[in-house]
Amino acid sequence: MKDYELGTKCVQAGYTPGNGEPRQIPIVQSTTFKYNTGEDMGKLFDLEAAGYFYTRLQNPTNDAVAAKIAALEGGTAAMLTSSGQAANFFSLFNICESGDHIVSSTSIYGGTFNLISVTMAKMGISATFVSPDCTEEELNAAFQENTKAVFGETIANPALTVLDIEKFAKVAHEHGVPLIVDNTFPTPVNCRPIEWGADIVTHSTTKYLDGHGAGVGGAIVDSGKFDWMAHKDKFPGLTTPDDSYHGIIYAEKFGNEGAFITKATSQLMRDFGSIQSPQNAFLLNLGLESLHVRMPKHVENGQAVAEFLNSHPKVKKVNYSGLPGDPYYETAQKYLPNGGCGVVSFELEDRQAAEKFMGKLRLFAIETHVADARSCCLNPASTTHRQMTDEQLQAAGVPAGLVRMSCGLEDAADLIADIRQALED
Repeated sequence: MKDYELGTKCVQAGYTPGNGEPRQIPIVQSTTFKYNTGEDMGKLFDLEAAGYFYTRLQNPTNDAVAAKIAALEGGTAAMLTSSGQAANFFSLFNICESGDHIVSSTSIYGGTFNLISVTMAKMGISATFVSPDCTEEELNAAFQENTKAVFGETIANPALTVLDIEKFAKVAHEHGVPLIVDNTFPTPVNCRPIEWGADIVTHSTTKYLDGHGAGVGGAIVDSGKFDWMAHKDKFPGLTTPDDSYHGIIYAEKFGNEGAFITKATSQLMRDFGSIQSPQNAFLLNLGLESLHVRMPKHVENGQAVAEFLNSHPKVKKVNYSGLPGDPYYETAQKYLPNGGCGVVSFELEDRQAAEKFMGKLRLFAIETHVADARSCCLNPASTTHRQMTDEQLQAAGVPAGLVRMSCGLEDAADLIADIRQALED
């Protein structure tokens, strides 16, 4: 569906039924698949034929939905994972191993910061964190001989900084490594990082792509543009024989368009098993069918709430790139001309003030969640980012009094009225 508009892809990409076949993507709720001969199945294990043999690796429902997300992002291949965290881990671990190094923006989701700085460090993979506002010189200085990837978020959760994708892609490519961008908040409706130079795009599909809080999941999309063989020494997992899979050289057999996702599926999904359930993939597809309709409403509500908060005397600071005067306003005009998302963060006096405010809300629910049809909020310093020190919180743009509000699909007037009464003494 290359020549169709984005809205049409949201509704129809990924699955085309044949004569007499189900119009809706079928839920293939089966762990295994039958074959007439062992030889037929053996071809699948050798990656000599396409097909399915065990849902831990691949499933037809999942593949159809992944293909839709690839079409939306403008990628060549994609896979679904059990969560956004699994997607980010797979995207990095697919090209990193013990002794390697990652450059990452400081302004990322707290769970992802912990994944990179703590868990992957235990695997022998080190990281250097840089400000999303760093100069090219500062970004260059973060690289080491063993750097294998650069990571950032299009719109950071919850600081709402906007990544200068072209700058980060330019420097990453000068060092011969891919740029991986988590595009969860804007979704491909409002930004397609591949068009700005990103090589790999990840999503927590739990958020706007699903849009209804119905199923946890993640996705990885490969642009198909990074030339792995041109940097053969840096990426032996893709450019040298995989002894655990019959000596296949992924970059040679599947080319730039398919090597990354094939390796992540046949190796990482095989060994870690972080598959998204077919039922969740089905629910995700229902959300994707209305994504292009929902996102403008989320942006409309986010903009209205941000403007109200920006005028309120009790609010110290509002983070929303749609506000003129926001530090990321100009960057957002470049990458997010139709708006970013419905998430607004703002700063009250301290943690106690944030907790008091949230305790008085009636319409916004306090949840460890964000980006679906129902409005919700939380204080990141006490929840999603509580494992970080005060210094790390400050570097990530998450002060103790910060409140993250996710504006859903309700009427903006009702959302503003709820916020107004909660800010009263």
